[in-house]
Amino acid sequence: MAIHLTKESKVLVQGMTGAEGMKHTRRMLAAGTNVVGGVNPRKAGRSVDIDGRTVPVFGSVADGIRSTGADVTVVFVPPAFAKEAVTEAADARIPLAVVITEGIPVHDTVAFTAHARRTGTRVIGPNCPGLITPGQSNAGIIPADITKPGPIGLVSKSGTLTYQLMYELRDIGFSTCVGIGGDPVVGTSHIDCLTAFQDDPDTELIVRIGEIGGDAEERAAACIRERVTKPVVGYIAGFTAPEGRTMGHAGAIVSGSTGTADAKRQAVQAAGVRVGRTPTETARLVMETLRNR
Repeated sequence: MAIHLTKESKVLVQGMTGAEGMKHTRRMLAAGTNVVGGVNPRKAGRSVDIDGRTVPVFGSVADGIRSTGADVTVVFVPPAFAKEAVTEAADARIPLAVVITEGIPVHDTVAFTAHARRTGTRVIGPNCPGLITPGQSNAGIIPADITKPGPIGLVSKSGTLTYQLMYELRDIGFSTCVGIGGDPVVGTSHIDCLTAFQDDPDTELIVRIGEIGGDAEERAAACIRERVTKPVVGYIAGFTAPEGRTMGHAGAIVSGSTGTADAKRQAVQAAGVRVGRTPTETARLVMETLRNR
């Protein structure tokens, strides 16, 4: 089992024929992802050969869905065109849109995430590494060779910390790893993933990686108290951040004591979450928790 992405997922890549889209499509295919097509209105009807596999290019997401039954799209388009690309995907009623693009204006993200909610399309991102179900499928830019399938579900705002925890816990493995993105507005929240992992029978333990700024940890703590019975281990990036300075992602804005690492740690610990002060300590807490179950 997994959340949002399985070996049955059929993946389109919007922007596949660009340099970044092509590079990461090649990596997704190498990881076993069922990439069924690319989307580029100017190159509709052509096909691209990627390491011996012929991938068709469609003029729109709707065309790709009609021809292939695609249920996931990965968006590799420049920031100026991201709103249009995600809106098109949502209008086509694709179930999942993974938006890798960074630097999208916040008002564009607000518009396309609201539109996607109305049409029933789940958006992951923007400014995210995507998600991976090891051994099954990889939608985005997460390295596929640093871990294996296993019982841990991971949700993170940080791509780099996603990779580090995946690597440090590689001997145990993961059900699904989701990078939700670090922008102030994202389509899928920690709470969405916590709830999905709680409902996934093959996820035994959840790791959530947050950071200073905002109130995501406080809201996640309330969710954990009310809905999550599986053990949760957390890490909050920013324990050593200088006071009074904006750090990290665009969403990492601290106001007074609200949003500090210590305030967040206290909130989630009150909900029963074990919190590591470093990624390595967090990995150790995960291993201890699994051993003691």
